[in-house]
Amino acid sequence: MIERDEKLINALVYHPRYSNHRKNEVEHDLNEVIGLAHALGVDTKSARIISIRDLRVANFFGSGQIKKIGDECLVHGAGIIIINASLSPVQQRNLERLWKVKVIDRTGLILEIFGIRAATKEGKLQVELARLGYERSRLVRTWTHLERQRGGTGGLAGPGETQIESDRRVLNDKMAKLKKELEYVRKTRGLQRKKRKRAPEKVVSLVGYTNAGKSSLFNMVTEGGVLAKDMLFATLDTTHRVLQLPNSQSAVLSDTVGFISDLPTDLITAFRATLEEVKEADLILHVRDISDPLTERRKNEVLKVLDLIYAGPKHGQPIIEVWNKVDKIDPDELQLIFERAETLSQIDEGISAYPISCLDSTGLFKLRGGIEKQLTKGDEIISVDITPSDYKARAWLYKNGTVIKEDMRRNGNCEIQVKLSDSDIGKFRTHFLNL
Repeated sequence: MIERDEKLINALVYHPRYSNHRKNEVEHDLNEVIGLAHALGVDTKSARIISIRDLRVANFFGSGQIKKIGDECLVHGAGIIIINASLSPVQQRNLERLWKVKVIDRTGLILEIFGIRAATKEGKLQVELARLGYERSRLVRTWTHLERQRGGTGGLAGPGETQIESDRRVLNDKMAKLKKELEYVRKTRGLQRKKRKRAPEKVVSLVGYTNAGKSSLFNMVTEGGVLAKDMLFATLDTTHRVLQLPNSQSAVLSDTVGFISDLPTDLITAFRATLEEVKEADLILHVRDISDPLTERRKNEVLKVLDLIYAGPKHGQPIIEVWNKVDKIDPDELQLIFERAETLSQIDEGISAYPISCLDSTGLFKLRGGIEKQLTKGDEIISVDITPSDYKARAWLYKNGTVIKEDMRRNGNCEIQVKLSDSDIGKFRTHFLNL
């Protein structure tokens, strides 16, 4: 982890551009890594794109580029260089030797940010496990001269455990301990999910690319109190709140960690307990920044992660796309956005879209209605004849279903038409056998 004090560390940021990359997309990618550097809390002195023709196995960059970056490092007094790419352990070590400063790649950068943002014990465990997995892969033979002599009095005792083997063993032991702790967390979360399954409320899970506005939406439709900030990975820990629906019923809304392109595999594995919340949800809300020029690419990145955890439309989970930040869209294009949303809902039965703005509350009421419509899609309408002695059943139906019609009779009986889910119909008939 990077040590921090009151004085910010000077950082240089470089984004490699390969020959098959479009210029406008590369500029947006550079802006994203600048945002990541800001989230890390360093002082970015310079950020630029570097064209890459051929990757060098040993140093990633060519000798001319290495010298130029080294000169810039001296000019700015940089203490850290951020490379927005995946570096091999050897490349990272060699670059640090050449520039004599700390070098971190995209994976290391994201792990550093997660280490800062994790607030709960569970979040810290997950981040620590991912960080140790990353560090284990960075163990290169830096100290080959250091060996531990094996015990024994005979002349056959040759070189014992090397320093790198010792370090790897220590990391493996730490990772094994963390995995046990996280397995306990996973089981606890599983029990909590089972309790929620038995409760009448259905579960809605928020997903989205980082900084798309998930936490802002969460706060707008619930009494969330979650940190909502214009910063990548402002929040990490899962939060649950009650979401009130237009028919007076409610659902449980969960806010999860934001996704990002090239999300480290170790992080996906470490956050399995958290991401399973998404897998078990009755409905997924995919929040998108519709004003982002790369919104379609960001969407595919999110769907890719969902697919890795066997969640999303490919796995039978209904999904609603929430097109956030329409307040940033040019008024001339805004009508087209709404028309696109209507068309998507018509041509794709499993996906619907709702343009909204968390800034001025545009579209939030319609979104609530869309969530309710999707959650009650498989519900059935049943008629129940209730006598005065069975009015507990009437109260149960009002609490757990949507009452469409109620007719009172002179003898005190009432006939209720109510919409219930399959599971609630089963619960009702179990609780009230005589009806």
